[in-house]
Amino acid sequence: MDLIKIAEQAFENEKVAKYPDFKAGDTITVTYRIKEGDKERLQKFRGVVIQTKGKDAFTKTFTVRKVSGGIGVERIFPYQSPFIDSIEVNKYGKVRRARIFYLRDLSGKKARIKERKYVRKAEAEE
Repeated sequence: MDLIKIAEQAFENEKVAKYPDFKAGDTITVTYRIKEGDKERLQKFRGVVIQTKGKDAFTKTFTVRKVSGGIGVERIFPYQSPFIDSIEVNKYGKVRRARIFYLRDLSGKKARIKERKYVRKAEAEE
């Protein structure tokens, strides 16, 4: 049996982090815990989700892209990272693809994403 499968089974009963549902095109803010020497601080990374990858919670990752100082910056976050403090969805985007890599070649008004109206499903049908 694979060592990875054995490790996944060992952590199967662990608490899975619960974050809001998001997909490609959504603008999110990821609050990430950063260690600098013996100090620890929180840093916010706000950008557009350009892809989500992986099926189960342990291998799932998502890529967030932002433009900082005219330069595009992308960061890949593991979904179950212990360094993620919180994820907040700022805007739900309306895109027709699961991976919006075409956003890398666009700038200015062409890089805008239309906002979709999000209807929240009833959490518990009563």
